[in-house]
Amino acid sequence: MEERGKWYVVHTYSGYENKVKANIEKIVENRNMQDVIFEVRVPVEEQIEIKNGKKKVTQKKIFPGYVIVKMIMTDESWYVVRNTRGVTGFVGPGSKPVPLTDTEVKNLGVEKVPVKLDAKVGDSVKVISGPFENFVGVILEINNEKQKVKVLVSMFGRETPVELQFFQIETLK
Repeated sequence: MEERGKWYVVHTYSGYENKVKANIEKIVENRNMQDVIFEVRVPVEEQIEIKNGKKKVTQKKIFPGYVIVKMIMTDESWYVVRNTRGVTGFVGPGSKPVPLTDTEVKNLGVEKVPVKLDAKVGDSVKVISGPFENFVGVILEINNEKQKVKVLVSMFGRETPVELQFFQIETLK
């Protein structure tokens, strides 16, 4: 069997996403299926609304009518998810669910795919995105857990430390 499972997209009645998530999680717990169905998510993004001068953070569904499930596809796990109340089916041709590719998972931001940094403290790097784009600097420290680096860049004739994401820099050879 696969070690870590794959992400599958499940179509639900619109507005029932959280209910479907709760139902699947309850069934997994009741049937002791934690070894085949690992995680259920309703992809949301935070939105900041300003009403009457007050800032309010709300969760907005990115894909209304869809839930994503990380699971190992077996006849039993397919049956359990497919027959959960509120689920209309898996996304894929006919009755064969198609897992998301690693690229799709990364682009959806479903799972943090760690970025490998091919650099060490003291290396020269070029900033390739963000407000410091095209600046060149030297790495002061690397935080693999947060996927961030502290880079010393020269701005207005002064050395200034800036914190950047791994994907915002490239090493200079």
